[in-house]
Amino acid sequence: MPLIIIQVKKISRLVALMFVVLLGLITIIASGGGGGGGGSEPADADGDGIVDIADNCINDANPGQEDADSDGIGDACEQPQNQEPSMFSLSGSILAPAVVAIDSDTNDPNAPFASNDTPNVAPTIANPISLGGYVNEAGTGEEGRSKDIGDFGDYFQVKLLAGQVITMLVSDYETGDADLYLYDSTGQNIVDFSIEVGRIESLTVAADGMYFVNPFAYSGATNYVLVIGNTSITSAGGMRLSSDFVPGQAVVRYDTRLARSQAQSIDSLAAESGFRIRAGAPERPMLLELDPGEASLKAQVVAGAFARSKASAFRDAEDRAKWETLMSIKALRNDPSVVYAEPNYIMRAAATPNDDYYPLQWHYSLINLPAAWDLETGDANVIVADIDTGVLLNHPDLLGQLVPGYDFISGTHSNDGDGIDANPDDPGDSSGNEPSSFHGTHVAGTIAAATNNQKGIAGVAWGVKIMPIRVLGVGGGFSYDIAQGVLYAAGLPNDSNTIPAQRADVMNLSLGGGSFSQASQDAYTAARQAGVIIVAAAGNETTSQLSYPASYDGVISVSAVDLERRLAWYSNFGTAIDVAAPGGDTAVDRNGDGYKDGVLSTLGDDLSGPITFTYKFYQGTSMAAPHAAGVFALMKSANGNVTPDFVDQQLIAGALTDDIGSSGRDDSFGHGLINAQKAVTAALNLVGTPPPDSPTLGVTPSTLNFDAATSAIEITAQNTSTGSLQLTSITPSQPWITVTSIAVDASNLGTYLVTVDRSSLADGIYSGEIALQSDVNTVNVSVVITVGAAGTGGDVGYIYVLLIDSDTGDVVDEVAPLPVGGSYSYAFSDVPAGTYEVLAGTDSDNDFFICDPGEACGVYLTIGQPIQLDVNGDQSNLNFPIGYIVTLPSVNASTKEVEKPKRGVSRLGKQPAKAIAR
Repeated sequence: MPLIIIQVKKISRLVALMFVVLLGLITIIASGGGGGGGGSEPADADGDGIVDIADNCINDANPGQEDADSDGIGDACEQPQNQEPSMFSLSGSILAPAVVAIDSDTNDPNAPFASNDTPNVAPTIANPISLGGYVNEAGTGEEGRSKDIGDFGDYFQVKLLAGQVITMLVSDYETGDADLYLYDSTGQNIVDFSIEVGRIESLTVAADGMYFVNPFAYSGATNYVLVIGNTSITSAGGMRLSSDFVPGQAVVRYDTRLARSQAQSIDSLAAESGFRIRAGAPERPMLLELDPGEASLKAQVVAGAFARSKASAFRDAEDRAKWETLMSIKALRNDPSVVYAEPNYIMRAAATPNDDYYPLQWHYSLINLPAAWDLETGDANVIVADIDTGVLLNHPDLLGQLVPGYDFISGTHSNDGDGIDANPDDPGDSSGNEPSSFHGTHVAGTIAAATNNQKGIAGVAWGVKIMPIRVLGVGGGFSYDIAQGVLYAAGLPNDSNTIPAQRADVMNLSLGGGSFSQASQDAYTAARQAGVIIVAAAGNETTSQLSYPASYDGVISVSAVDLERRLAWYSNFGTAIDVAAPGGDTAVDRNGDGYKDGVLSTLGDDLSGPITFTYKFYQGTSMAAPHAAGVFALMKSANGNVTPDFVDQQLIAGALTDDIGSSGRDDSFGHGLINAQKAVTAALNLVGTPPPDSPTLGVTPSTLNFDAATSAIEITAQNTSTGSLQLTSITPSQPWITVTSIAVDASNLGTYLVTVDRSSLADGIYSGEIALQSDVNTVNVSVVITVGAAGTGGDVGYIYVLLIDSDTGDVVDEVAPLPVGGSYSYAFSDVPAGTYEVLAGTDSDNDFFICDPGEACGVYLTIGQPIQLDVNGDQSNLNFPIGYIVTLPSVNASTKEVEKPKRGVSRLGKQPAKAIAR
């Protein structure tokens, strides 16, 4: 039987995210079956390595037949020259969620315009919300509406609640610097500001009230995404008014070599910035102090003409002194002779901060992971093989977390210029016109990113090690190569002629598709017999059809749930499903943190220039599987005697999961949603050392966001540990909040439905709380509700919808529909038969590239699952969501490291301008 080769279909050249395609769009391009009855197999007539229809056309050549296609052969595949090609139409709707909005004066001259440059013309926006915008200093940025005159600041009026966080992600921070100011309800007084020089500006609201939020162009031009929610992603400190530091002082390190080359003393360099040296020495950090007579003048010169008005907007002298200090430090950071400059922070005793972005990882509390960490965080002797696209070995949140792996990509799609070798570093899987997925890096971060390092994210089993196995390259991978990676990870003979020093205990395969392969089944069987627990993603086609490797015997198939513990809309289901885990949903923000409910993990960005290390939200069963793999690694860490058979037995017994579907096993969730605490406890019970009872009430999600389109959200109350407790009362703080039970047990634990009644409320933003009290502890769930149509979002502005030829990557048509009630209806006509992709996005900076950082973007079916359309007839209802793609940096860039700007997808071009009539 010929070898079955699995290859991923080529996906969007635009914003391809491999993680879903690896699960959903893998197709078999050659399959087994020898000739029968003495017949011979058709020849590979066209020499492409595949016996296919084109070969039959050549084999059936008829010299007497008209050579209609002018290929020199008259054959069975000729088309009459006078036959007109069939043309078809494509149509659908693009949906903007209620939690998104757009700046009304972007640089795109096609977009509707309304000035928002002062508080008196500021539009009212929703809360929580994600809003895309653009600001620029006069004379900077692309040609467009604000190139010459500048758009120095945007103002938005919004009702904020105490403790909420305002975050601005500066998209083009390499070439532009934007700051964030917060004014009181009058719009005249600054109550807080953030004036970093990197990608993130962030403020925490001190008190309930109406405010004006002001993104401001300090220099250059940039897109931005303004996020208002209830979760902070930055640690204490920073260049903010609310930061605790000594006014008039700075801690500075100069580059003495550069100073000598300029024949300048450190004293004179400091004096030019309005500082004098108070302590320290040129070869080490120094404490500088602003010259009292120069401070205000220097600060205002540094600020620039339009920023000088800020100096008079402070309510007291101390606030103004802090602003002057930070503006002067900002200028020092732009001085090439300065290595770093920072405030002289006032330090007090406090708990060690956790990873910056851990508060955005809602998916961990969903599987009771914090309670599991009280028992086990992972053993360095336990290894999880990440069989995928490889891993970015130098990602700062994965350093120290890896053991040697291998690259098993044997074909030309490797993208690293060689065959199989011992280097599993991911060079990217882009074919040249789209960003790489860095899919394996995202999976690795979920399994075991470095944790409690005040950086990035947390991993499920951060103490274990990851073995990166590279089997997927440009366009996907082959089943044979994947099988070799499986054998290697299991410490079995394979084509590398080597085996690892220690085999993997768990392996994760967030890939799939194709059909059954006996060779692959044999590899998984051998790996399981060697003692490896094998986990695979179920797939994202919303189907019950079997997907491989998740459906092979001995492999644990993982479906995906959203924040409300419901089956994710994209997830596969069916008889092969064993367990469920968080996969996310990037179309909603149910917990009100201001970010879509995807799974956040480590990633890279190579859209333009060298790879940079980042973090992004993905969705898919690819994201669910590593949650389960990480939990099984915790089990193995807690008890080395845990085997694949033990895991299966405990799954069947319901000892590792929460039963969230029909009673017992069902086709949506298998044996239930993985529960990390239960899983570790089961492992400890195996050796007779169960943890002591510590019953604790937990509720997920712990924050609820009722945007204008949402009136009901499910919550789950559970005992997060062993022992018993009783939920005794549920008390909403507001009359417009109602809580009713859906499925609860004798202890009143289970699923509840929270609904809100807006009928008695005037337009605005309201907050409340639900107190869930048990006989052990009380949990308070916060509630935010938006009332009224005004300022409720659902508009990302002027979008361009592109029809892309999948084979060439060319834009073949472009339309620009206007929104009606949060929906954009689009249509393409006269489309020839072929394979296409549909992409939509804004162009706020008017650089003729849509989907730049800070711009709205959407892909059919979703960004998480780009789908090719095989067009051979009219197609309608091609609906998909659009929103802002949030990329978080690996660090809060405050140094002078400069990267090339990342660009999105080109529109039809500048000549002629906006080539298609809109």
